Amino acid sequence: MEQRTNIYFASDFHLGVPNREQSLAREKLLVSWLDEVKQDAREIFLLGDVFDFWFDYEYVVPKGFVRLLGKIAEITDSGIPVHMFPGNHDMWNNGYFEQELGVTFHAGFYQFKASGKQFLLHHGDGIGPGDHGYKFIKKIFTNSILQKLFKWFHPDLGVGLANFWSRQSSKKTRSKDAIYHGKNEEWLVQFCEDYPKENPDQPDYFIFGHRHLALDITLSNNKSRYLNLGDWLSQNTYAKFDGEDLKLYRYPAKGKHEIATNLPSG
Repeated sequence: MEQRTNIYFASDFHLGVPNREQSLAREKLLVSWLDEVKQDAREIFLLGDVFDFWFDYEYVVPKGFVRLLGKIAEITDSGIPVHMFPGNHDMWNNGYFEQELGVTFHAGFYQFKASGKQFLLHHGDGIGPGDHGYKFIKKIFTNSILQKLFKWFHPDLGVGLANFWSRQSSKKTRSKDAIYHGKNEEWLVQFCEDYPKENPDQPDYFIFGHRHLALDITLSNNKSRYLNLGDWLSQNTYAKFDGEDLKLYRYPAKGKHEIATNLPSG
């Protein structure tokens, strides 16, 4: 494979909501995007909430999403690395993505260097100050004993209950996600600002999802940037690092890429 420098980042597709028709249209758009970026991609990072709910059963695969799953397998089979992260909606992976799709799965933070730049990646849930209620719930969701107990539910019952809970939760929080709180009030900005300054591998780029709002904010050190990838429910935004700079783009249904503009920056 020829030398490639382009690295792509996207998150928060939430496949499965609000209904089959809209989810399928979003999945097809995502597959179209992957078809385009695989032409020049060095690596592709999917930073969580790819699905509005996913649970790895021992012998059962959740219904749907075959177009996306097949496309990811095709890309990894071609030699292009694809990385996946757990989100707060699809954290229950137990090896399926690695074994069947050939992806590299990162359960937490992942830091790497490319073209002399340091990157720090995470879905963005449960980090930074505040949100103690969710942080407590996440401890419950990630408890291995409770996960094993959940497997005892018949998949029709377990997935049905989880999808109902997920949709109710989304209705309560999604409108809040569209609000920019200001640089000093954004908890992920605060996490980036508080990242240990003595760390010898100080990131040039902090890249997160979860926020459902595309953001590109220069931190107080005037060197590092925090980018939030937005979502594909309404924004269709993603990031591309071309070996020199990192920029946010939109992918409209007409199939053309355009630089995302008018983003909050301070």
